[in-house]
Amino acid sequence: MIQQFSPNMLKTFVLCPKKFEFKYIKGISMPVNDEIFETGKNIHALASYYLRKENIDKMEASLNPNEKILWNYLKGLNYLGYECINTEYNLAVKIGNHFFGGRLDALVKNNGKYYILDYKTGSIPKNAAFDFQTMIYLLCVRKFFKTDNVSFVYLDLKGKSEVKIELTENLISEYENKLVAIANKIDKEEFSPTNCSNCEFDIICYH
Repeated sequence: MIQQFSPNMLKTFVLCPKKFEFKYIKGISMPVNDEIFETGKNIHALASYYLRKENIDKMEASLNPNEKILWNYLKGLNYLGYECINTEYNLAVKIGNHFFGGRLDALVKNNGKYYILDYKTGSIPKNAAFDFQTMIYLLCVRKFFKTDNVSFVYLDLKGKSEVKIELTENLISEYENKLVAIANKIDKEEFSPTNCSNCEFDIICYH
């Protein structure tokens, strides 16, 4: 039984329930290429130390040319000058009979308003307002800090752009309903394959 649903878990279930079963019910892992994630890891680590006002001179010196471009853009944004509440921050919220949670890149505050920051070295979700990460993290911060004055900010470091989603009463209701609905589907344990293109589990999935 799943104790807590993360954004990636819900995305995986929507993509393919069978893949969800392999990864999160049976605990099967398949080899992946970690190199493509290395830049993201470095930028996230650097931003975390920077927001906590730690010395990052050596880390900055070790960046490759591409990473320096991304980091200099991020460091120049106003958000990184706001009050830092926490970085790499684990939060969870109970909605209905299920728990949802994950790790925020950073939570900052300015003039009484909370901002959830998410650094993207890849692409921002197409429908960012209803991405599972957006929904879960906004509801987590709302519950834990007892405030509706919170926004989720996706920062596209390559495209030098941002997408900001402000929490509203209508969104709260929609988010809660969507999350409960998908959790209830998972509870039914109907894990049939629905998307088998380029799936790392294809070798063991007899569909």
